[in-house]
Amino acid sequence: MSGFLGQLGQKLAERWLTLLVLPGALYLASAACARALGQTHPIAVNRLSGHVTAWSHSRTAATTAGQVLVLAGVLAGAAAAGLAAQALGSAIERGVLAADWRQWPFPVRDIAARRTASRRARWDALHEEYSALYRAAGPTGTTVTDEDRDRRLATWHRKTRIAAERPERPTWSGDRINTAAVRLKRDRHLDMGTLWPHLWLTMPETTRTQITDARQDLTRATTLGGWTVLYAALTWWWWPAAVLAGVLTAVARHRIRAATDTYATLLEAAARLHTGELAAALGVSDADSTAESGDVVMSLLRPLPPPLAGD
Repeated sequence: MSGFLGQLGQKLAERWLTLLVLPGALYLASAACARALGQTHPIAVNRLSGHVTAWSHSRTAATTAGQVLVLAGVLAGAAAAGLAAQALGSAIERGVLAADWRQWPFPVRDIAARRTASRRARWDALHEEYSALYRAAGPTGTTVTDEDRDRRLATWHRKTRIAAERPERPTWSGDRINTAAVRLKRDRHLDMGTLWPHLWLTMPETTRTQITDARQDLTRATTLGGWTVLYAALTWWWWPAAVLAGVLTAVARHRIRAATDTYATLLEAAARLHTGELAAALGVSDADSTAESGDVVMSLLRPLPPPLAGD
């Protein structure tokens, strides 16, 4: 047991150092540069070097106790910055996934509604265009010119860049997660919200590990977005921080989309592959991949409503 606890403590310390302290220390260094240089001397390396030299000759830096206090302060400040980035990342994750956007406060809810309607209108127009091109191509086996094929493919890509299914959320990432639920509902009559807790308990450990890793990747990506906000705040004192914030914004956006796509793909794949095992655990015989089997599984998972008053 002591060995297990020691290993657990070591892993927690490594995660604390990697996720909080190191990024936080880099942020504190940037904040120190912002304070030392300011807007008037934003890239004056000699000025920064002078500040560092002056600090190294101060009485605090000359004593062991002072150095320990400075180190403790840096570690505490770095950890606090890391926690702030994680908190901001949680808010960003809620925004980019937008699962509950209809419950957001005014006026954010209205902005999200208008954006959802705009995305849906563009998607509908492209879907109609693609459908017309698909029908014009004729039945399978009909000769189609390269120009028509390229036009149809280009329309398809323009549509899927908005969303794979008809948009229901104001963001690409939110619709990407929702796509998995829409497809499972349409193809297998499976309600993801009801199905998932039961499915999770019956899936193999390797599958759960892969899904957990993908979810953690998404959390780390949104935390990077949180760091973007913190670096953007430094631009009030030091404009080069805007460059750092811009780079982090681009990287965070790419990572959030990639992590969301991977996570949604794994959710859908797990539901399609392992619902049969859940059906067997529920006592459903001859379960297959049809919508009828999905109806049977959902009827067993959905709880009955409370009895009517007076019954």
